[in-house]
Amino acid sequence: MMRQALRMQASLIRRYLPDLVYGANDGIITTFAVVSGVVGAALSEEIILILGFANLLADGFSMGASNFLARRSYADASDRATSRQATRHGVATVVGFITAGLVPLLAYLVPLPDGARFPVAVILTLSTLFAVGASRAFVTRLDWVRSGLEMLFVGALAAAVAYGIGALAAAVT
Repeated sequence: MMRQALRMQASLIRRYLPDLVYGANDGIITTFAVVSGVVGAALSEEIILILGFANLLADGFSMGASNFLARRSYADASDRATSRQATRHGVATVVGFITAGLVPLLAYLVPLPDGARFPVAVILTLSTLFAVGASRAFVTRLDWVRSGLEMLFVGALAAAVAYGIGALAAAVT
């Protein structure tokens, strides 16, 4: 009985892992890009929280809705997901997005000494990017270190671009 339950759970994870990873990757990267851009522009921590949560909720919903619509957009009806199937994939995307997207904001929600919030957000974000990337290996059977580093690199590059744009904007204003 327990073995069958574990198989069913593994099957569910395999079915929705691409949606969870897609959502988690975008959630953590876009939220951290907001944090990095605001820090780069030397704006207040309140702005980080306002823009961070606005991004988290609006972009999370958008990602889930986009996944739903994409799965309902196949020309061949046999490939097109039912509304129920598409909704499940969309919800998995939203869950991944919001869960991972909260990570960069955690450093701004707990009491930390001045100057520590952004470095803590960086460490939490990079660790989570690696962990989510590495977790893909459970299903893909790819090397977990390579999978983790791949996602870490993509996320770090996006954050560096956002930080640079924020710093540039602050320098010219």
